[in-house]
Amino acid sequence: MTSWYGTTEELFFANYDLGGPYWEPGNHKTYTEFNPIKHIDKWDTPILIFQGGKDFRVPIGQGLEAFQAAQLKNIKSRLVYLPDENHWVLSGHNAQVWQREFFSWLKETL
Repeated sequence: MTSWYGTTEELFFANYDLGGPYWEPGNHKTYTEFNPIKHIDKWDTPILIFQGGKDFRVPIGQGLEAFQAAQLKNIKSRLVYLPDENHWVLSGHNAQVWQREFFSWLKETL
């Protein structure tokens, strides 16, 4: 969470949901409680991650960290990297890729 705060362009949500920057007094507990790193030991569900190379809301490092953790825990996982997309899939071609990967994942995982 602390690394995310300094890299997202959506500080409104961080400030509203988490109470402000991680360095302000009183916010340490919230950032620690909701830090995904603190919960990786409980992960056991397959995870499909779509990551846009131009995503300023969820930087590439966040997706890579989650994927790497799942891989190291031998959890079924897939990372679909779309280098020219942002937080949303906007191009027609990439929308087809997204649909194909998503429904393929559901078919083989559920």
